[in-house]
Amino acid sequence: MLAVQVILSTALAFTFAYQAAAHEIRPAIADVSLSETQVEIEMSLTAETLLSGMDLQGLEDTNDAPEAELYDQLRALEPADLVAQFRDAWGEISGSITVLAGEAPVTLELGNVEADPVADPELPRDTRITLTGALPEDGSDLRMGWAAANGPLIVRQAGAGDDAYAGFLDGGALSEPLPRAGAATESAWSVFFRYIGVGFDHIIPKGLDHILFVLGLFFLSLKLRPLVMQVTVFTIAHTITLALASLQIVTVSPAIVEPLIALSIVYVAIENLFTTQIRWWRPLVIFAFGLLHGLGFASVLGEFGLAPGRFIAGLIGFNIGVEVGQLTVIALALILVWLAVQAAKVKKLDPLEEAVEEHEVMYQGIAIPGSIVIAIIGAYWAFERVFL
Repeated sequence: MLAVQVILSTALAFTFAYQAAAHEIRPAIADVSLSETQVEIEMSLTAETLLSGMDLQGLEDTNDAPEAELYDQLRALEPADLVAQFRDAWGEISGSITVLAGEAPVTLELGNVEADPVADPELPRDTRITLTGALPEDGSDLRMGWAAANGPLIVRQAGAGDDAYAGFLDGGALSEPLPRAGAATESAWSVFFRYIGVGFDHIIPKGLDHILFVLGLFFLSLKLRPLVMQVTVFTIAHTITLALASLQIVTVSPAIVEPLIALSIVYVAIENLFTTQIRWWRPLVIFAFGLLHGLGFASVLGEFGLAPGRFIAGLIGFNIGVEVGQLTVIALALILVWLAVQAAKVKKLDPLEEAVEEHEVMYQGIAIPGSIVIAIIGAYWAFERVFL
């Protein structure tokens, strides 16, 4: 069982390193308002990443960047001090923002700058800025983007109706052309397929807590039927709260949701140590935990600023992406378990003895150690999210 031990040890080390440094990277949002002669852009961004010169391209955790120490120092600044530093650095920062009217660059003037107070030092804070620029008289459409190093950017055409364009840009891409009169739109199918990728990405590689919860379900019984039943219950539950929270019908603070998600991981893992059967209460508990995980999904979906007219398409696509991610986790786990069982077979047995040995290998050599590791990680996360 050396292979299984190596896999579990690697997962434990990687997960602790990841979670202990959970300084998330959020996309900036730019709401673009156009008239015949002027563009006005209201942006919400993380000023500290820009001021530190941090390259966010491909980065998932600010602690992994060489500028992490400077970034943390900037996050500790009072709002007035952060605003002053941002204004001083605007000449350099503005060079990373691209606004084109046709092919002509638009010069942007920095107006209001407002930074949120220092709150939770583990979470990025928002800084809101206002930019204005004069447009040429040729009536050309406008495109906007910024440097890949600045991270993802959501560009929305403000005041243009429920179906107005809301593009998620990464890698230095520019938005679709935004007309001065009327609105650019994005088809529901385009939004649907794009958000399948967003949902999948939230599970693999970014959703380690959700991955461990699904593995906790998997380790209760390494058989297909009980696994499908558990995952189905979990899916129904998180779909409900994902929709309700995304529509802001239900709102619960992440400070409550995130520790409870960690505790849900601990519960399913510990229960695996005492039973190999699904008791009557297990589906009810999984349903309750699924409601919690749906709230966690919704906080991510809300960052992308979906246009109201495309909300349903994005929501369905995101949920499908999440499910594909979860099924991928289960498929990979099944493959690893099968390989581990094959590696553990060292002698020929008759069919009955072989079946007994295979069950013991799966339960004692895989499910038990795996559940113990998951419980330890979940307990640490719960402690960290409440006290650290």
